[in-house]
Amino acid sequence: MAQDDNGGKDITAADSSGLAHAEESAGLAVITRDALTDPGLPPHRARVTDVDPKAEKRAERTVYTLFYLSIVGSIWAVAAYMLFPMESNDVGDVRLNNMFVGLGITLGLLAIGIGAVHWAKALMSDKEGIDVRHATRGTEETRARAVEIFEEANEESGFGRRTLIRNTLIGALVAFPLPAVVLFRGLAPQDQNPVELLSHTMWAKGTRLASDPSGAPIKASDVTLGSAFHVIPEGLTDLGHGEGYLEEKAKAVVLLMRLKPEDLHELPERAGWSYDGIVAYSKICTHVGCPVALYEQQTHHLLCPCHQSQFDVSNHCEVIFGPAARALPQLPIAVDDEGYLIAQSDFTEPVGPSFWERH
Repeated sequence: MAQDDNGGKDITAADSSGLAHAEESAGLAVITRDALTDPGLPPHRARVTDVDPKAEKRAERTVYTLFYLSIVGSIWAVAAYMLFPMESNDVGDVRLNNMFVGLGITLGLLAIGIGAVHWAKALMSDKEGIDVRHATRGTEETRARAVEIFEEANEESGFGRRTLIRNTLIGALVAFPLPAVVLFRGLAPQDQNPVELLSHTMWAKGTRLASDPSGAPIKASDVTLGSAFHVIPEGLTDLGHGEGYLEEKAKAVVLLMRLKPEDLHELPERAGWSYDGIVAYSKICTHVGCPVALYEQQTHHLLCPCHQSQFDVSNHCEVIFGPAARALPQLPIAVDDEGYLIAQSDFTEPVGPSFWERH
């Protein structure tokens, strides 16, 4: 007999018969005779297409019809891109173009997906099996067996036998990328050299720096320490919002900032590109062309919010973080007789992303 230190009650040791009873209790022991058995695979259920030749033929027609629809959708996307042009920059034209091109591409991809799924579920072999994987390279006999398995898969899927399904699938896969080829080619002018067009902007000697979007010219006295201005060339607003406006603005937009002159670390050949601590840099990120729109006045860092590239304004906008590969191009500026900020010239290097690295 023992005494519990906490409760003061006597505790009697359990005898061996009680222990044996406890071991047989379902609540204290695992009864191996109750272990689950492998139920195996359920009985195979034949599909309608397995027993009815008419249903099989109907499913085959459905599959290749879907692949035909995919081809039609891809061709329609190309045709819609030409039938609904958006060169006018009218919002309605852009919407129609996006809608019809998008519908064609959607039909092209969706029909391939639905057709492939229906092919697999209704026509391909419907047998259950277990694939035993091996961690090492198999023997020559195993490799030969693998070839046999591919041949069996071809036979069971009907890829080599069902020529109409196979050919329409190949046609759909060939046609589907065509809209992308046409759309990407349409990004550049059809009758002019895009490299030459993108190499120059509206900035020229004597062009005043104007506020975006008002177009009002900016005086040097308006640019306070720590401020940042979104800038366009004066005269850009005269183009209106018609053809050419967005293209010119996309190349020429600039960020204007003022630092303490002693905080600028300028190269000797660029010493005359700023004015009393005021510097101007392209707003187009050199990564993929996103707008660099965030300025940290305490650290003098510019941040591209798209992919987190950071540029050091005090050191010629060199890249200090992120995927951008080169510094932002600097616009040389000066002040005219009336105190307005003007450009000394166009950018001395191409603006924009890595496209320029190849030219």
